[in-house]
Amino acid sequence: MANKTLRRSVAVVLSTVMVAVTASCSLFGGGGAGAKPVLEKTTLRVGFLPLVDVAPLFMAKEDGKFSAIGLNVDTISMNSEKEAMAALNNGTIDIAFASHVTFFKAAAEGAELQLQGEAYQAGTNTMALVTLKNSTFTALNRGNSRPTIGVDSTDSIGALTTKTVFKAAGVNEVKLEQVEFGKMESALLTGKVEAAWMVEPHLTRVQKQIGAVVLSDTARGGTLDFPMSGYAATRRAAEESPKTFAAFRQVLSEAQLLGTNHLKVQEVLIKYATLDPQTAALVAVGTFPVSINPVRLQRVADMMESNKLLNTRLDVLQLLPPSAPVN
Repeated sequence: MANKTLRRSVAVVLSTVMVAVTASCSLFGGGGAGAKPVLEKTTLRVGFLPLVDVAPLFMAKEDGKFSAIGLNVDTISMNSEKEAMAALNNGTIDIAFASHVTFFKAAAEGAELQLQGEAYQAGTNTMALVTLKNSTFTALNRGNSRPTIGVDSTDSIGALTTKTVFKAAGVNEVKLEQVEFGKMESALLTGKVEAAWMVEPHLTRVQKQIGAVVLSDTARGGTLDFPMSGYAATRRAAEESPKTFAAFRQVLSEAQLLGTNHLKVQEVLIKYATLDPQTAALVAVGTFPVSINPVRLQRVADMMESNKLLNTRLDVLQLLPPSAPVN
């Protein structure tokens, strides 16, 4: 049984790699050098949050990788993942950036989504719990008291990874308080929360501005190298313009390779995340996956189920784009 499961997992991964390769050949290999695919749409509106996760998307725009194939990517700033999902549902945007937790929860509740790419995978201190410098809260398992933790949403990746690291430390109950990232600093200073879950670049910013300190990295143990975020469209939109979305996926895959240059990532952050150069230089950078890996993403869905963020098991394979190239 174990060998059978292993063979199936390996086959899925190999299939994913072949999809990326064949899609690339289909879109860019035919029609001679420099040929552009004939797209159903020439503009895609992408809703994003000003996080490290989307750096390759902006680098690709800056380098003209989308325009080279006749595709204009209009990036639209969102205040929250909830806003991005609402905009996706009402057609204000064509592609939403959000955590996999948000996408999977929406899919489990009936949303017809199609994943368009993975954005980011956690690295050391790319997501963490922080406290004030003089806080008495210095250890996750400090005793019987139940701490109040600020998270962007009580059913988000922040809630999931926070619960996971506390459970690993032997603490089964924590009180989660929903606080927008922009208000986390105030929540800490006023004592509304004892610790706050944050991601980059907010994490570096709050350490620099108020001297916050890391209580615990939330990318460790069961959440080591955790798949954090990605891009998704409605299934209907993706099926109505298959070549356009396939083109977006291919360019995004190539753009993700740019994320290996952490200096370039930090440079582009200054432009879309309104960071000063000194703060940007301190930002921790994780990994930018170049293809959708269903085995990796199933890990997120299964963890959501075990933590009761999903009522039943979600099969991530149902959210993947077509396995065959579009001609």
